[in-house]
Amino acid sequence: MASFAVSGARLGVVRAGGGGGGGGGPAARSGGVDLPSVLFRRKDSFSRGVVSCAGAPGKVLVPGGGSDDLLSSAEPDVETQEQPEESQIPDDNKVKPFEEEEEIPAVAEASIKVVAEDKLESSEVIQDIEENVTEGVIKDADEPTVEDKPRVIPPPGDGQKIYQIDPMLEGFRNHLDYRYSEYKRMRAAIDQHEGGLDAFSRGYEKLGFTRSAEGITYREWAPGAQSAALVGDFNNWNPNADTMTRNEYGVWEISLPNNADGSPAIPHGSRVKIRMDTPSGVKDSIPAWIKFAVQAPGEIPYNGIYYDPPEEEKYVFQHPQPKRPNSLRIYESHIGMSSPEPKINTYANFRDEVLPRIKKLGYNAVQIMAIQEHSYYASFGYHVTNFFAPSSRFGTPEDLKSLIDKAHELGLLVLMDIVHSHASNNTLDGLNGFDGTDTHYFHGGPRGHHWMWDSRLFNYGSWEVLRYLLSNARWWLEEYKFDGFRFDGVTSMMYTHHGLQVAFTGNYGEYFGFATDVDAVVYLMLVNDLIHGLYPEAVAIGEDVSGMPTFCIPVQDGGVGFDYRLHMAVPDKWIELLKQSDEYWKMGDIVHTLTNRRWSEKCVTYAESHDQALVGDKTIAFWLMDKDMYDFMALDRPSTPRIDRGIALHKMIRLVTMGLGGEGYLNFMGNEFGHPEWIDFPRGPQSLPNGSVLPGNNYSFDKCRRRFDLGDADYLRYHGMQEFDQAMQHLEEKYGFMTSEHQYISRKHEEDKVIIFERGDLVFVFNFHWSNSYFDYRVGCLKPGKYKIVLDSDDGLFGGFSRLDHDAEYFTADWPHDNRPCSFSVYTPSRTAVVYALTED
Repeated sequence: MASFAVSGARLGVVRAGGGGGGGGGPAARSGGVDLPSVLFRRKDSFSRGVVSCAGAPGKVLVPGGGSDDLLSSAEPDVETQEQPEESQIPDDNKVKPFEEEEEIPAVAEASIKVVAEDKLESSEVIQDIEENVTEGVIKDADEPTVEDKPRVIPPPGDGQKIYQIDPMLEGFRNHLDYRYSEYKRMRAAIDQHEGGLDAFSRGYEKLGFTRSAEGITYREWAPGAQSAALVGDFNNWNPNADTMTRNEYGVWEISLPNNADGSPAIPHGSRVKIRMDTPSGVKDSIPAWIKFAVQAPGEIPYNGIYYDPPEEEKYVFQHPQPKRPNSLRIYESHIGMSSPEPKINTYANFRDEVLPRIKKLGYNAVQIMAIQEHSYYASFGYHVTNFFAPSSRFGTPEDLKSLIDKAHELGLLVLMDIVHSHASNNTLDGLNGFDGTDTHYFHGGPRGHHWMWDSRLFNYGSWEVLRYLLSNARWWLEEYKFDGFRFDGVTSMMYTHHGLQVAFTGNYGEYFGFATDVDAVVYLMLVNDLIHGLYPEAVAIGEDVSGMPTFCIPVQDGGVGFDYRLHMAVPDKWIELLKQSDEYWKMGDIVHTLTNRRWSEKCVTYAESHDQALVGDKTIAFWLMDKDMYDFMALDRPSTPRIDRGIALHKMIRLVTMGLGGEGYLNFMGNEFGHPEWIDFPRGPQSLPNGSVLPGNNYSFDKCRRRFDLGDADYLRYHGMQEFDQAMQHLEEKYGFMTSEHQYISRKHEEDKVIIFERGDLVFVFNFHWSNSYFDYRVGCLKPGKYKIVLDSDDGLFGGFSRLDHDAEYFTADWPHDNRPCSFSVYTPSRTAVVYALTED
């Protein structure tokens, strides 16, 4: 057999495993969601569960015995439709794919009520569910478990509450009611033909590689293939050794009994592929449901790895998953570039070195990019090739589990940047052309290609694509215990124009018309149903730039179902402002951009995106300080006016964004201290279509890292910026101002360049003027009493000039000001942000 060393871990040989259940079907039509072609006719012992990787060491966990006859050669109960563009509807009276026997308690169904300032809060309504489901996971009795909540997907509601929340939607009722009827139709079809969304989303228990006490079964949905064989190290890549059989729905299958000594036919850690004779010729492909893929040293293509480690090598989770916090403070990270050294970092190093840093900085969640395997490192993880496999560049699946468990020990949520909006166009390693056709997982023709991203676009109207993506989302939550997702590229999913060359103005006709991809929106509703039903504490964030109404309203009420949307207009506004002198900044323009969001739908705000850190773009720090950052950041040498201005505005921009921009906040790693270098992935020279050559960087990792040492060095000005960001996070932790119900903006003064607002018991005062400091400046407030400074951007600790006395006390007077009943007087120095808190003593 072949073994591979991955980030210092050697893949050994498995002793035993377990598995069961799944699906497959024909290609689907593009004009709506197809009803299912039922791939699995009978119940078998596999449908009861799958072995958890958290089993006790030294113990073999295998589901109950019985033969696997799900894909037998018996005559089907439904007719086979040969044309891939037409729907297949099973005989309702004959099909019962799953028969589960466990009873589930009553489930708490989320409902919505409108509260002060048109904000939404959740309440619980108990509703009986008479649907039998199973957890689908066998765990050792001694395994530590998180606090259990009912894990049941509630039935659809009536979808009508959106019209109470936003009466402007009445004018688009036809579209929205149609959208909801399509969602309900899909839920009903899944319930009828798959046994419910819970069972449907466990495709990984049937498709791909599964283990039983008797051996290994491999199944693959590839309707375009004319023949198929499983090849790999275990059979010396002989295509005639293990040929597969095809059922009428395009699912290929082979069963490999255990060896005479009881060991599996395919050793753990060995390479595997499926060889198919397709309309495009003979090709070797990595199995679509592969759980691990590795690029061998010196080779270009990746290889699928049969991953089923022995029990003593499986990671056992020790710590419960944290409760979802009221306000999210997210530290966005990339494992590979998270080391100060010029190298690809590992899950283990990130666990030991970076997670404690994130905790110390005061963030309560870490969002990790580039988890799903991607053959092109410089894609930032967004051109996914193997959707169920964690990237092997950084270590093994067990290493990733250890990282997540450590984060949970520290009280950090772990969010995954999941890519379901598109897939790599790589035909060698990924899904593109998997079965030799253009329409297997994707739309055919131009609709299936993203011209800007050079990638493939999923056909969300295909039954098997729905099974694949829903199962993929569940896999990461179930197997790795991620606490939620940031869904990438949702705008591209929801519109057939993908948001390209389109300016969204807020006109509702832009959201609810023929440009909307209803199939994709229905998929998003289904996946949010799945996430929030089976994982009640999980977080779902959508990257949507369009501002689609109902995006963050529960599915039962007619919404798309996300918890948060990314407030993407904010970083774009800061780029626009940074291209001009701050003398021309309009305070009202800043406030409008930060607060221009749907108050009934929560947002995660951020001052700058990870894209700005890439070579060819600029971070906020680089916009502000440019090349002076290379020569004038040491405290033992004089500063420059550009550095002083840059440090001051860097702090102010981040605080005003957090203060007004949303109910959550996100920062990309290193930006908290104004990281001076851009990100330049290792690359060689590239020949362009016009014949010119784009120079490479000699495959250097020098600019593909994060210099955390700069933020830690107390002799550099970066340190003060990092200290301010840390103080800002801890201030939010203490006062919870991002989710405070009380918010009032009392001043946006264009001549003074002053912004004043209240969040909870805090009063924020921003003086953006480049030279004017104001004595006895009157600040209006709601509550009378004594106020003290709790955060000062001008503090010497933060690289400021220490112009304020932090021991000073500020008493209110019954002097109305700026439409506030009380006020107090302060000194507000130029280019400073100061936060005052009402104190009891």
